Order: sequence, then C-alpha cells, then structure tokens
Amino acid sequence: MRRLPGCSLWLGHAGDARDVPALRAAGIEAVVELAIDEAPAALPRDLARGRFPLVDGAGNPPWLLRAAVDMVALSLRANVPTLVCCGAGMSRTPAVAGAAIAMVLGCSPDEALAIAVEGGPADVSPNLWRDLSVLLDGGTGDVPDSGLGP
Repeated sequence: MRRLPGCSLWLGHAGDARDVPALRAAGIEAVVELAIDEAPAALPRDLARGRFPLVDGAGNPPWLLRAAVDMVALSLRANVPTLVCCGAGMSRTPAVAGAAIAMVLGCSPDEALAIAVEGGPADVSPNLWRDLSVLLDGGTGDVPDSGLGP
C-alpha cells in the first residue's frame, strides 16, 4: 500500500484491504474495491466502502466505471483518506485512481495516469484505460452526468 504524494489516496492490492491494522495505522477512512475476481474484504463497520466489480480489460459497463471513478473523485475532493485496491493493485487500481485524478485536477487522462503510477508498480490494461479515457472525454452517451465531473 502506497500513498500518492500530496493527496488522500493510497493505492494497493486486495491483501491491503484485508490488513485492518495497517488501514488503521494509515488513517484510512474508506476503501474502494475494484476486483470482480476477489472476495470483499471483511472491514470494520466504521470504514466506508465501495465495491465495484470490474474486469481488468474491456467489457465493463460504463455506468459501473463511472460509479467507481466518481467515488474516488469524491474522496479526493473531500480529502478522505481512501485506499483504492484491486487484485494485484497494478491495473484497475491506478487506472481508476488516474481517471479520478483527471476529473479532480482537470488535467488530461494520460497526465493523471502518470501521477497514479509514479513510484509504484503498474501494468494498466490498455483496453480498460481506453474505456476510462472515453468516459472522461464524454464519449459514451449512455453514462449520465453525475454532477461530480468537470
């Protein structure tokens, strides 16, 4: 689990979400789980949680991608210490975090992804990143505006 510099996001893998003492030590208040292939972590009741069962590639419903990105963006805007995690923490995690950073900072998706992957391992699925980039560019007509975007 690693904290992104200058913000309230930690990026990690499924095992990090199960390490409650480490979550407590880091001051984590919310966990965003992104892996369809992982069982939900057993979290204490006082931690907020969002579970978005995403596949690591193409084929995720646009509304589900948007919901995951919106939750992370909301956490960033509210400065809530949040862990974003998936199976290995190297694709869905930095991709969704990067999309949320792009929404909050108003920078390009690729600039935001560079922020999310800096200083940590990453192997982002090109198909997943394409779908998230299209979402950020407003290219999917079936995703209603949540009011949280730019």
